[in-house]
Parts: sequence; structure tokens; C-alpha cells
Amino acid sequence: MSEETQLGKIEISPTAIATIAAQAVLQSYGVVGMAPKHLGDELMTALGDAAHRGVQVREDGDHIQIDLYVVVEYGTRISSVAHSIMNVVRYNVERALGVQVAQVNVHVQGLHVSNSDV
Repeated sequence: MSEETQLGKIEISPTAIATIAAQAVLQSYGVVGMAPKHLGDELMTALGDAAHRGVQVREDGDHIQIDLYVVVEYGTRISSVAHSIMNVVRYNVERALGVQVAQVNVHVQGLHVSNSDV
């Protein structure tokens, strides 16, 4: 994403957008963590790419599409957690960048059981 101004050009990388989105997700209720989309993503995380693990950003002109891969706490209402994630990510990215987010897609990759009695 880039923007021309009188003073010069501003460029925001997809990695920066992914980092903003990941931070918003990790602060959401019911989210245990981010999950890799593929096994190769897990390898990249091990090599130091953890700031935006589980986030894929696509740019289409002035619009942004974000795919999130999350692990949710067992016992929470998954659809409510997913909708909350969509809203908080859209709000945080639009507020930080001033650019409209076209889509936020949440992919629940797993459930985490913290209570051993379940």
C-alpha cells in the first residue's frame, strides 16, 4: 500500500499490516493464539517471523483483505469470538492506516482445552 503526498511517498508493507492485525487478534477474548496456515508457515515462525504468524494480507488497490488463522479456547462460542476478531481487526487496521479494510476472514484452526476435566 502506498500513498503520494506533497512531501513524498508513504509505503506500508503487508508485514506491518499483518503485525497490527496479529496484535489485535491476540488481545481478543477467547483467542489462545495464532496458528500457521501451512507447515511451511510454522518453519518460518521458527526462523523468527513470529510477529505476524497466522496472518495473510492481500492488497487490492486501496482495499485490504486479511485472513487470520487462530486457535480458540474450548467452551467459548466460536462464532461470537470470530465476529469479535473481525470487528477488532478491522477497527485497529483502519484506525492505524486510514485505509478501508474490505474483508477480514477468520479461520479457526483448532481449539485449546485448558481444563483437563473436559
